[in-house]
Amino acid sequence: MARERNPFTPTFGMVPRFLAGRDKLLDEMAEAFEDGLGNPNLSTMLIGARGTGKTAVLSCIADEAQSRGWIAVNVVASEGMLEDIVQQAGRLAAHLVDPGSDKRLSGLGVGQILNLEWVFCEPESANWRSRMDAILEKLEERDIGLLITVDEVRVDVEELIHLVSTYQLFVREGKKVALVMAGLPSNATDLIDDERVTFLRRARQQRLGRIGDVEVARAFRKTIESAGKTIEEDALQLAVEASAGFAYMMQLVGYFAWAESNGSPVVTRQHAEQGIERARDDFRHGVLDATYREMSQGDREFVMAMLPDSNDSRLADVASRMGKGSNYASTYKKRLLRQGVIAENVDSTFRFEMPFMQEYLESFH
Repeated sequence: MARERNPFTPTFGMVPRFLAGRDKLLDEMAEAFEDGLGNPNLSTMLIGARGTGKTAVLSCIADEAQSRGWIAVNVVASEGMLEDIVQQAGRLAAHLVDPGSDKRLSGLGVGQILNLEWVFCEPESANWRSRMDAILEKLEERDIGLLITVDEVRVDVEELIHLVSTYQLFVREGKKVALVMAGLPSNATDLIDDERVTFLRRARQQRLGRIGDVEVARAFRKTIESAGKTIEEDALQLAVEASAGFAYMMQLVGYFAWAESNGSPVVTRQHAEQGIERARDDFRHGVLDATYREMSQGDREFVMAMLPDSNDSRLADVASRMGKGSNYASTYKKRLLRQGVIAENVDSTFRFEMPFMQEYLESFH
């Protein structure tokens, strides 16, 4: 018997059938593309730990832009990204045809198309800003905006610094452009704090945290029912609890629970339990191991010192267990907050933010 097509997508960068808990953010971005110049959401930084769905949200934002008459180019922060942006934007500008809209480039003459081709095929002919100016001018003739999305931002990528600096000039000049970037908390904070791109401190910051149980349950049910199955109520509850509000974990749990139910019209409690066990193992190798490897020795000592606390931790208690002063421990608290491993409460106590990190650390004892 052929296996049923699994509707869940725990693969990096793939957009789920039903994106849970990000409706408000996407609504704000949709309004921004409708409003155009002046809407602060056109310059946005998405910040989240591994597995919070940053790349999927970027893809959805690009789709929102395109559905409203913009073109979108998508890159990862790395050397060569500037040329990639020109190539993508140039080709889209030269070949975009939308018969159902007056916002189109189908009226470009041969000379205009050749001009655009010259812009993105001959990089030695002009600098990056001049080549982008040429493309933006052609888009402006048809009132078409350009969205640039950048994933996995890192402050040590010089081309990213150049992009942000030049983008600021595009905004000052009234060009119809948008820049949406995404990164891990520490990498995003380093970029925002960099003195070369202080403009970013005025950009919108959207933190992708945990998703509410109601939204997770709704997305689980919709995904499963859209593929022709149903899920038992207790199985759904188990899946929601195991996901812990984490976008990637939700997709893992759904994927493996569905796989366990192959041949059955219903996802049962047993399927969910088996799927959750497989999902946790995958999450450990894909997220927790990678996060732990990136921690410094001080980071590791700090989180280990949090383990005796049944609920929230206090800095003085953690510092005492480390055998250090509060100022010393505070340095690692700040680092772990930026990494998205822990989160701070309004009373300055803190807790583990990354799902299953506490259980993962306890397994070392």
